[in-house]
Amino acid sequence: MKHTLIALVEDKPGVLNRVASLFRRRAFNIESLTVGRTHEPEVSRMTILVDTELTAPHLVEANLSKLVNVIDVHDVTQTPTVMRDLALVKVRADAGTLAEINQLADIFRAKIVDVASDSVILEVTGDEDKITGLIDLLRPRGIIEMVRTGQVAMVRGVNESGTNKRMNGNGNGHGNHHQ
Repeated sequence: MKHTLIALVEDKPGVLNRVASLFRRRAFNIESLTVGRTHEPEVSRMTILVDTELTAPHLVEANLSKLVNVIDVHDVTQTPTVMRDLALVKVRADAGTLAEINQLADIFRAKIVDVASDSVILEVTGDEDKITGLIDLLRPRGIIEMVRTGQVAMVRGVNESGTNKRMNGNGNGHGNHHQ
C-alpha cells in the first residue's frame, strides 16, 4: 500500500539529502518524491509517496518530524486530496501517424508541445492512472524518451488542523513539528 505524506521543509541546502538519508537508514521505500517551492520564499513542500507494506506509516511520519529542517509533516492518505503527476513523452511520429497521436492527445487532454520531422513531445498532467493509460497507448508507436515528475498533492478545502494551517500562514511553523 502507498501512503502520501506532505512535508513542509526549510528551503536550505542539504534538506533533501537529509530526508533521503533518513529513508535509506530506516529502509523506507520511496515510490515518489517531489520537491517544490511554496508561496513562502523560505519554505519548500515535499510530496512523498511511501510503500508502507513493510513500514507503519506513522513511523515514517514520526521520523520525518524529527529532522531539524522539517517544519511540518502530515499523512494525507485518508484525507480528500487532489493528486497530479506530469509527464513529457517523446514518441516517434511522421506525417502518417501524427493525426492518430493528436487524437490520443485530445482524448487524454494532453498537449503536443514539440513537433519534429520524426517525433513529437506530448505533455500530460493528471492522476497516475490517466498518465499510465496514455503511456500504454503510446508505447506501441515507439516511445523514444519519457520523464515523469512524480505525484504532487494538495488537501482539498481549508483544513485548520493540517498542512493548510501552515500554508495559510496561521502560526509560524518553524520548529513546531506538531501543530
